Amino acid sequence: MKALARYGKAFGGYRLIDVPVPEVGDEDILVEVRAAMICGADMKHFKVDNGSDEFNSIRGHEFAGEIVKVGSSVKDWHVGQRIVSDNTGHVCGVCQACEQADFLVCENKTNIGLDNNRWGGGFTKYVIIPGEILRIHRHAIREVPENLSYEEAAALEPLCNSYKSVAQQTSLLPGQDVVVMGAGPLGLYAVQVAKIMGATNIVLVGLDADVETRFQAGLDLGATHIVNASEEDVVARCQSICGKDNLGLVIECSGANIALKQAIEMVRPNAEIVRAGMGFQPLDFSINRITEWNISIIGHMAYDSTTWRNVIRLVSAGQLKTSPMITHRFGLSEWEKGFEAMAAKDAIKVVLTYDFKD
Repeated sequence: MKALARYGKAFGGYRLIDVPVPEVGDEDILVEVRAAMICGADMKHFKVDNGSDEFNSIRGHEFAGEIVKVGSSVKDWHVGQRIVSDNTGHVCGVCQACEQADFLVCENKTNIGLDNNRWGGGFTKYVIIPGEILRIHRHAIREVPENLSYEEAAALEPLCNSYKSVAQQTSLLPGQDVVVMGAGPLGLYAVQVAKIMGATNIVLVGLDADVETRFQAGLDLGATHIVNASEEDVVARCQSICGKDNLGLVIECSGANIALKQAIEMVRPNAEIVRAGMGFQPLDFSINRITEWNISIIGHMAYDSTTWRNVIRLVSAGQLKTSPMITHRFGLSEWEKGFEAMAAKDAIKVVLTYDFKD
């Protein structure tokens, strides 16, 4: 079968390669991938060629599919079930995070479709859900409700990130305002979550590149105001919309240092800023204001079992939506077109499906 693999350690390019169908151990589950999404984490390695021939991983950590084979010891799952993965492949089971069942921040975690492992990822035909993870983390996969398509299920993972960052990590109350910085999938999903939680003003901040597709999507999904950071004074505009005393929550989804700086400058005392985006440059500005004004900076990583349970119920009930986020579809053989659409910001979410005749 074909698979889209990454080569090299820190950063490395992609290659479409031939790989064998994975062998299923006694506790493992074999899933035929029916839909996989391109994530921003995948984009970091697009068009990067470090010359390395060291295999890293089969990519694709946002995926859903059908169980086609189970190991002889598997009791809780059976062939024919439609499942979605939270992409956890290995955790230690003994660290403080694992003690609290917060498996996605285990210091020894290995992710399916992200890290070097034997199971592969969603950018291929078959992927292994390892039995070792299901012994420790029984909700590493979940059954997909009948009224959701595989595409909608594959798009749940980033929505779970946004749900946790807004609904579980903040003290947001109905009637309060929210500024969402970054108009990518995390930001657009955060807009939806803020809306169902009863936020009054929901301000989406993006850039010129977001005007064509993502700003309108943000309005359709619940944003009350749009701020173009390429042309406007973000701090002044957000304070004008919300009023200084009401600006108590920012969800920073871009990972850009300037966005974090603007967030700290715009909020009122005792505010909360959730940093859901990730950047790689050291800060070049003072953060004394968070001390002076008692501002809480909250780091965000992934989700937990409560997140997945609630998000699946909300999407199944039609109260949160993943389908409007899916703008492009390609076969795996045309994977580069999907990555190009993401790079150009023509796409919000891109679905890749296996289209080779094995």
